[in-house]
Amino acid sequence: MSLPEPTTVLLVRHGMTPTTGKLLPGRAPGLRLSETGRAQADRVASGIAALDPQPVAVYASPLERARETAAPIARALGVRVRTERGLVELDIGDWTGTSLARARRRHEWGAVQRWPSGFAFPGGESFAQLVARTTETVARLVRMHPGQTIVAVSHADPIRALVSTAAGIPLDLFQRLVVSTASVSAVQYAPDGPRVVCVNASAEGLVRS
Repeated sequence: MSLPEPTTVLLVRHGMTPTTGKLLPGRAPGLRLSETGRAQADRVASGIAALDPQPVAVYASPLERARETAAPIARALGVRVRTERGLVELDIGDWTGTSLARARRRHEWGAVQRWPSGFAFPGGESFAQLVARTTETVARLVRMHPGQTIVAVSHADPIRALVSTAAGIPLDLFQRLVVSTASVSAVQYAPDGPRVVCVNASAEGLVRS
């Protein structure tokens, strides 16, 4: 008996914003894509629309930058964006709005980078909670779309958490994964386990692969 076809989840990081590489916005509302970010979203939409088979659904974190990235993808596919709370950014609590330069000077920064499994943001989430939340969310989406391809637009840390979990990479090493703005990482979820197809691919590279 053949196994059921896997569900492919395309994990798209939102496009560039005015704060990318400068500060940690966390879940602060009102942050939108920059002009560059909007162009990135259009390119990734074109790449995803060129896939065969095409994705059947587009889910997005409720934050503006994710929904703005998801919008052209959904238009290109002829579907609507479905907001999914479980794809939201890591809650960094009291660190929200901190500049990246200042965050790197904090004594906790070493733990964030090298021992995330033992770290929780004051007033926010732990990395372990992030893994549990995102894994449960994607498992639920996979059950809703057996054998199909879907898009999930999220943020760097949630995508790192999902890819590292699928690949069996320990949480304390997940910061080694590069997840650039508007990149695509693909994971196939099959009954015999997940398979990581690509990480941090460009829209153009996704089509060629």
